[in-house]
Amino acid sequence: MRRAGPQAPAARRWYRGAAMICVVDYGCGNLFSINRALDVLNIDHIVSDDPETVAKSGRILFPGVGTFGEAMALIRGRGLLDALQEVADKGGQIVGICLGAQLLMSRGFEYGEHDGLDLIPGEVHRLPEPAGPTGTRIPNIGWRKVDAKPGYGDLNVLRAAPYFYFVHSYGVRCTDPADVKGTINVNGAEVPAIIGKGNLWGFQFHPEKSGRVGLQLLDQTLNRRHKT
Repeated sequence: MRRAGPQAPAARRWYRGAAMICVVDYGCGNLFSINRALDVLNIDHIVSDDPETVAKSGRILFPGVGTFGEAMALIRGRGLLDALQEVADKGGQIVGICLGAQLLMSRGFEYGEHDGLDLIPGEVHRLPEPAGPTGTRIPNIGWRKVDAKPGYGDLNVLRAAPYFYFVHSYGVRCTDPADVKGTINVNGAEVPAIIGKGNLWGFQFHPEKSGRVGLQLLDQTLNRRHKT
């Protein structure tokens, strides 16, 4: 891993036939865990908050921890909004993790209403509360089984309905059901855990904190281009 900024623009490098991955640092992401996971996978990458560097990247990893509105304010404040849109417009790959996945939506309703990146049509709402003492307490924290949708078996690691580690109080609601690639059950509701549209992907869980299966999913996702 190396850090790139305005004084040290990232060179175009290649890994397994694709552009080097840029981890976007917008001030709201758990960069340590992401960097460690990519290092374990021997995936060459940079970390940058420079809009020009981000815009020139062919593959973006977009982590996030915090609140929707705060994160969007930081993205705008650092001039990254247009850079991320440019990557998407060019057909580049963007992979959002946890809050990063939610920010791909059109808008979020966490402590008010906030515009999102609007890269995948949909909204972000609070998870349903449990009806009784045996339900899932919110925030939803822990290991949950993810059920992949039919037709989304091209990632081998998802075929056995594996468990991944979640920490969230809000979830996405995609406008197009076809954009939902995997779900979990939260208090009787089917909540998207994996979303995807073209080369835009979002994981509500933390693959970097989900052990071997999480690393496999991250590796398989970052090193192929999906057509959906």
